[in-house]
Amino acid sequence: MKIDFFKYQGTGNDFVILDNRDNKYDGLTVKQIKHICSRRFGIGADGLMMLAKKDGYDFEMIYYNADGNESTMCGNGGRCLVKFAYHMGIHKSTYHFMATDGEHFADISMGEEIVRLKMKDVTEVDEHSTYAVLNTGSPHFVKFSTNVKEIDVVETGREIRYSNAFKQEGINVNFVESVDEDSIFVRTYERGVEDETLSCGTGVTASALMSAHNATGFNRVEVQTPGGHLSVEFDKVADKHFENIWLCGPAEFVYKGEIEV
Repeated sequence: MKIDFFKYQGTGNDFVILDNRDNKYDGLTVKQIKHICSRRFGIGADGLMMLAKKDGYDFEMIYYNADGNESTMCGNGGRCLVKFAYHMGIHKSTYHFMATDGEHFADISMGEEIVRLKMKDVTEVDEHSTYAVLNTGSPHFVKFSTNVKEIDVVETGREIRYSNAFKQEGINVNFVESVDEDSIFVRTYERGVEDETLSCGTGVTASALMSAHNATGFNRVEVQTPGGHLSVEFDKVADKHFENIWLCGPAEFVYKGEIEV
């Protein structure tokens, strides 16, 4: 089977994207998707996305992890898919699309460089003395540290991801360091990829919410990741309650090609 693919990346979080509005890729198997995402035997990516049709929406986002399994929401993936939709001729001032965690809105600004993606509201946070757990479209473990650059993210993240507390579904693990009042540095171990990724949109979002500098009202947190810079804007309505959450950052086309699977 020949596949026409497009490669995009958002702060180093890279994706293979397929235009599936005619359903021609519906039959792809877990094994085939895993092969496509393989960095040694396929194209290489943190995940694969399909642009699909959805009644009442501009499109639907279907997301698969690098292990080939369909997964939960991917923030950087959503931003890249919006840029891909624009390049495919879907031009909107505000995009309205469906993903696995529900509907999303997005827009493209600053000369098509920045894609802003509205994330789901967060109304529940499980806070502990040394970490917090919350769902921003995908489940995240957020731990603050003073030496994030020195942490073995793969070993420590994998240990938490497969710990008894999160064994059933697994969890993404974020190590966060405060840089100043409104900026943080984040490294993420991502389930499904089973490795550190250069940036994780839902992880950045979770980490930013836990770094709110205003007890209530508007917050904007600048986030540096190994792959680049993102920002998260949101309203903190009350303790453990966040609304109007926007993940903002670049999303870029890399190349296109064909692959046989």
